[in-house]
Amino acid sequence: MEVNEYIESGILELYVYGLLSEEENLEVSKMAKEHAVIDAEIVSIEKAVIQLSSSFSPFLSPENFEKIKSALELKHGKVVPIKRESGISPFIGWAASLLFLLGTGYFYYRWQQTDEQLIVTGNEKTKLMDAVTDLEIKNRSTETALDVVRDANNTVVALAGQAVSPQSSAKVYWNRQTNTVYVDASGLPEPPEGKVYQVWALKLTPLTPTSIGLLDDFKANGTRIFAVDNASGAEAFGITLEPAGGSKSPTLEQLYTLGKV
Repeated sequence: MEVNEYIESGILELYVYGLLSEEENLEVSKMAKEHAVIDAEIVSIEKAVIQLSSSFSPFLSPENFEKIKSALELKHGKVVPIKRESGISPFIGWAASLLFLLGTGYFYYRWQQTDEQLIVTGNEKTKLMDAVTDLEIKNRSTETALDVVRDANNTVVALAGQAVSPQSSAKVYWNRQTNTVYVDASGLPEPPEGKVYQVWALKLTPLTPTSIGLLDDFKANGTRIFAVDNASGAEAFGITLEPAGGSKSPTLEQLYTLGKV
């Protein structure tokens, strides 16, 4: 039998696994000494077995691995024939070891999958809770807006666009009984970065403006209805565009809307 046929016959794998008779073991050892290719193939098979064992034993330290390797005398160029105590016991031992390694690897893989799934589930739960919270906030804002618009006790003051922004508009809902004031700013354009709308209650004679609030978080407010301070004695309302934080007096050149009560 030629060397290549001898290697391809599978006898070398059986030799490494310890499944040959003593006579067959001696024959393989003799062939390994006579043919370097066969000896190298045996070493390659042994390394493959060791790598398979290592891949399914992730917690085996390098130190313990070297001890086991040394004890088994798995060194290049030297193969230790394994004597069989009975015809089937070596096969059972190898099969049991392989099954144990496969089982360990499988359960480790499943544990990793479960752990990753728990992380994904936790993230999805957090996102869902955030979405529910955001929806609750939006619902409350919508309910507040509807209550303001539907309150028959409100005095509604329409604010028309001025020279700086003729297309702008706004509405003031003023409840004189509760002294609450809401501004519907849906007709105003989004303020530029670093700017904020400021609402003024005006007395006309003499002209006296009083700030009653800023329309903060304009982008975040989906309903564009804002609660501002009391406007007791107001005869008109105006809205100007001011630097972030507001101004002590209105910038008349940036008067966006104005309306009399």
